[in-house]
Amino acid sequence: MTKHRRIAKTIVSSVTFALFFLFTTNIYAQPNGQALFSSNCASCHAVHKDLTGPKLAGVEERWGNQENLYKWIKNSSAYLKTGDQYAVSLWEKWNRTNMPAFNLSDEEIGAILTYINSVPDPALAQPVPGVTGAQGGGEGDNTLLYGILTLVLAIVVLILLQVNSSLRKLSAEKQGEPVLEPVPFWRNKVYIATFTIILFCIGGYLTVTGAIGLGRSQNYQPEQPIYYSHKVHAGTNQISCLYCHGGAQEGKHANIPSLNICMNCHMAVNEYTGTDKLYKEDGTEVNGTAEIQKLYKMAGYEPGKPWDPSKGKPIEWVKIHNLPDHVYFNHAQHVTAGKVACQTCHGEIQNMDEVKQFADLSMGWCVNCHRETKVQFQDNGFYSIYQKFHDDLKNGKIDSARGITVEKIGGTECQKCHY
Repeated sequence: MTKHRRIAKTIVSSVTFALFFLFTTNIYAQPNGQALFSSNCASCHAVHKDLTGPKLAGVEERWGNQENLYKWIKNSSAYLKTGDQYAVSLWEKWNRTNMPAFNLSDEEIGAILTYINSVPDPALAQPVPGVTGAQGGGEGDNTLLYGILTLVLAIVVLILLQVNSSLRKLSAEKQGEPVLEPVPFWRNKVYIATFTIILFCIGGYLTVTGAIGLGRSQNYQPEQPIYYSHKVHAGTNQISCLYCHGGAQEGKHANIPSLNICMNCHMAVNEYTGTDKLYKEDGTEVNGTAEIQKLYKMAGYEPGKPWDPSKGKPIEWVKIHNLPDHVYFNHAQHVTAGKVACQTCHGEIQNMDEVKQFADLSMGWCVNCHRETKVQFQDNGFYSIYQKFHDDLKNGKIDSARGITVEKIGGTECQKCHY
């Protein structure tokens, strides 16, 4: 009977291991391409749109050689030294800015490329009223699937434990040994301890995740008192961001445009004549002309009559981007001195109807940008104090391809943002 008991234990252990291996292999063997794209690529690249870097759709066809593409992704600075003509032309086209080096395996890069190839081109899709904000929702998010599979696996393990207990009981009965009554689940110290540890881990994870996310509002997209489409203004009509947000070029704050900025154009433009229909995030169609009338009401303006600004009242726009009070951020230092494009922090603002917060604006996100972004020394009086860096670049002491990052001039020091 002892032999039978050993056989039963072996069977139970083997089945448990096989099921565990089956589930975990399917779940964790393949890296998540969308997650890797979001954490490594999305700050500079989109799939079907040019941002601060080129669009990535068709990148494999453009490169032709997969091995060279992988080398470029892992360390573009080192690959440029090989003199590859396509790499050099790409580097020159995009302002001679190098990508940061990525510690990615070939399998992870392959997963990213697979995800890129799976994203449909929105230009080829017909807009469907009612589902504007639903496109892409949940794509690539396997959290629910992982949770279900984990629950199924836990149930299977419990069943196998019960089977093992029953086999041991049968074996004891055949041997004539006394059979002890099993301890109820709620009194079993092993089960209680295991359950407590699991709850502690889950609670700790949720607490830490929640604490890290305090004050962050990524993807926050409030409804504004007047429907204002950045896609129409900054995209279709090519109005410069700095026309409305002049403070971004000269001061700490970007500033919300006052009524007179809006009325400079809309005293002449009194109806929406665009060919593209406007939709809210929930798919509701928007009457652009009616929204202009809302502006007139706030401004106290009657078409055909002189406008008296004193009759107007400020539009109560809902603020989207907020930083903690203990964080110092200066728009002019980034826009004017750093030559940072608006899209780097705010996403493809020229393609947004209702604006949302693109980046999480966390400290880690900012620090990583400082570590990777090169300082634009040329024709930049703000950085003239760093004459040593100018001289080192000219004398070849510093690799011009890699350049001087913000980190090297103190961009990651605590007192730069917290003082």
